[in-house]
Amino acid sequence: MKLFPAIDLLGGRAVRLEGGARDRATVFHERPVELVAELARDGADRLHVVDLDGAFGEPRQSALVAELVRASPIPVEVGGGIRDRATAEATLALGAAYVVLGTAAVRSPALVEDLCRAFPGRVIVAVDARDGVVAIDGWTQSGGVTALELGRRAAAWGAAALLYTDVARDGLGGGPNVAATAALAGALPCEVIASGGVGSLDDLARLREAGITAVVVGRALYDRKLTLADAARVAHGTAP
Repeated sequence: MKLFPAIDLLGGRAVRLEGGARDRATVFHERPVELVAELARDGADRLHVVDLDGAFGEPRQSALVAELVRASPIPVEVGGGIRDRATAEATLALGAAYVVLGTAAVRSPALVEDLCRAFPGRVIVAVDARDGVVAIDGWTQSGGVTALELGRRAAAWGAAALLYTDVARDGLGGGPNVAATAALAGALPCEVIASGGVGSLDDLARLREAGITAVVVGRALYDRKLTLADAARVAHGTAP
């Protein structure tokens, strides 16, 4: 299982939200770029960067994203506020290996389908769900579609992967929704990346044993509940 540590950006700093709520943000680093070398060194397979300002409809942190991408020796996927073709193309032009689109997949499905076909293997569709229903606009609104239905659409468009997040668990460390993630992965032909709620090495082991092939880990790393090196060994199946 591949391991993708998250760097969530808000106001130029690295933060983590609880349950997707902006007013429940904890700052973990004033200079996010300083995290990159450490994460790459300790076993990350890819960096998962989210521009939360963009996700909440505010000016995107393009300069900071570009700095992170330039500093990273491993691939970087970038999401948050990417809701039109120009922004997606600009993000890829910065050097991002992948772009992640969530709200656009609900509001502008033709756009996301077109991007999947124009940039094969480089577009990830975020399926952020609360009680099985997709949440959009920085997780503040219901998208009116189930996670499974959006996943099926994305797979048909040719998405490189789905990023599945159980919004209610994100940033809380109470454990990922293994059953829902595995069910989604079993129902779709494309890769499903697990996200939200990972708080222990046991959580990672359960995801790996359920056949999940990639996982995003955030708050647990910054709260020091686990180290990236240990997490990588469990995810990669090399732990003793």
